[in-house]
Order: sequence, then structure tokens, then C-alpha cells
Amino acid sequence: MKTSTLIAPFASLALLAGCSQSDQSAASSEGAGASASSAPAAAASEALPTASEAAAQSETQPATAMPVATNTLRLEGLGDLTIGKPVPKGSDFAMRGAQASDTCLIYTSPEYPDAYAIVEDGQVRRITISRGSKVKLVEGIGPGDSEAKVLRDFPGFKASPHEYVEAPAKYLTQPGNDPRMRFEIGADRTVDAIHVGLMPQLTYSEGCA
Repeated sequence: MKTSTLIAPFASLALLAGCSQSDQSAASSEGAGASASSAPAAAASEALPTASEAAAQSETQPATAMPVATNTLRLEGLGDLTIGKPVPKGSDFAMRGAQASDTCLIYTSPEYPDAYAIVEDGQVRRITISRGSKVKLVEGIGPGDSEAKVLRDFPGFKASPHEYVEAPAKYLTQPGNDPRMRFEIGADRTVDAIHVGLMPQLTYSEGCA
């Protein structure tokens, strides 16, 4: 009887110790699982930039400019020529041959046959493309196209008599402010030339005259 009485307390202590070890193992296991599950989330959080960091990165990256077609005549200019600005240094456009004036100059480029620029007061004042030129407007209109095609895309242009050719030859000039556009329509009702630029050079009938 005495032996049984002594064994019982020791059995209770052993049972309590076993339970304590089991609880500690379970707690350690849960802690390890929590650490393991939080590790990928922490790594992902470190890998992703914050909103402010992303904005800063986007500001430092230069925007990609849309290329401009070299054979497109625009109100702003042609190639490296810009209406209202000097001819850039190194441009293919240059004075070639005799000039009729010391102040109004004609610039041409081998890259743009049948096209020329009027430079006055040191600025590009007008650019003209004529028959034979491969340059076209953004709308696809170029020298040789019909008057009907011009009027379809530019119905608000004002008609005026041609200086040297009888009707139906005419000029079709864009109203409004500079820079603007002018079509020279021949007797066959097709486009002889297209001019873009500033007044009064836009209305010069023979180069600088």
C-alpha cells in the first residue's frame, strides 16, 4: 500500500511534464509556421516599390517621342525646318545658286527635290512643295492631287483668283492666324503647289517676289 501511494504522485508529475513539453512543442511549431508564412509576404513587400517610389521612377524615365515622318509637310515645318525659326546648323537646307535678294533667301535640300524654303529676317517664313515632290500633308494630299480632294478635307479654305493662270485656276488659303496653309490650283483643277508659313510670305507668287 505504501509503494502505491508513493508511485501516484510521481506518475502525476510525469504526466504534467509530458503535457508541458507537448504544449511547448506545439507553440514552437505554431511560431515556426507563422514565421515561415510571413517570410514570403515580407520578401514580396520589399520587392514591390511604394507608390511614391514608383512615381519617382516614372519621372526619371524620359518619355518616348513619337517620330515625325520626314516626307510630311506640317504647319510647323518640314524635316528639321520649323516655321518662324532659323535654319538649324548642319541642316541639309542651304542657299544654293544665285539669290534674287539679300534679305529674302531661298533654301533648298537634296533630300527634298521640288521643295524650297523662304528665309527672311533670319527665319523660315514659308515652305513650298511643288509637282514632282514626294512630300505630302498628314492627310495624304500632295502636288498632283485633285481640287475636289482638297475641298473635301479643307472645306473652309478661301478661294482667290490665280495671278497668272485663268480660272478655274485659283488659290485656296486657310483663314485664321499664322502659320497657315495655301494650295495653288492649276487650270486642270489639280494641285500645282502647297505652301505653309506666315503672312505676307505665304502669298508671294514667285519665290521671294
